[in-house]
Amino acid sequence: MQPDADRPDPRSPALEQRAATGETRGIALFCHGGTVASLEPPRERALSLVRMRAFENHVHATAGGQGIATALLRYRVAGWNGEAADAFQDVRWAIAQLREQHGTDLPVVLVGHSMGGRAALRAGGEPSVTAVCALAPWTPPGEPVMHLRDQTVAVLHGRADRWVPARLSADFAVRARRAGARVARFEIDGGHSMVRRAQRWHVFARDVVLAGAGLAPMRPDISTALGQATPEGLAVPL
Repeated sequence: MQPDADRPDPRSPALEQRAATGETRGIALFCHGGTVASLEPPRERALSLVRMRAFENHVHATAGGQGIATALLRYRVAGWNGEAADAFQDVRWAIAQLREQHGTDLPVVLVGHSMGGRAALRAGGEPSVTAVCALAPWTPPGEPVMHLRDQTVAVLHGRADRWVPARLSADFAVRARRAGARVARFEIDGGHSMVRRAQRWHVFARDVVLAGAGLAPMRPDISTALGQATPEGLAVPL
């Protein structure tokens, strides 16, 4: 992936990976948040990265024994940066790396928060991706949805989110359903950092990963929401 000639040369993206216990049967790729515009590398102690590492830790600890390998993506730069969509480009790179390392038959489930949720949803139509778990995703008006046709998408958003208002993911979910995606959307008390009721956030992501990888049935509340009409299946309390 070559940077634009007009832009500073960013560092390469990187993957922090942990193997499954025993045979690898699926991969969870974690995509942390960022900012609207920045060409600086993500800060090591940024809350967005710290929170996503907590999700990766939980999923590896509770699903690694069932065959889930985990990978945490470290972006080249911290910003989305308009049409450059840097985080999306890095997610595409990461998926290609995982396919090269593990083969093309293993399912990949994307888990993304905020800007990482936007990048994960944008990459939801990439080869090997079998489901997307979007946590408080930043989905501005006009964000593409047509590529998500027939894809499984589970969204969880805090009702009191002041950084990325929950109405954005609600509007996105409606449009994605109209495009043919299988979408379930949940709302939970709390804000953008996912600290309040953190265990519910973590378990939600783990359950989507296992079901998306085909290693467990989709848990009943998500399965029900996927089958409900709009708007009932897109504003389910958790």
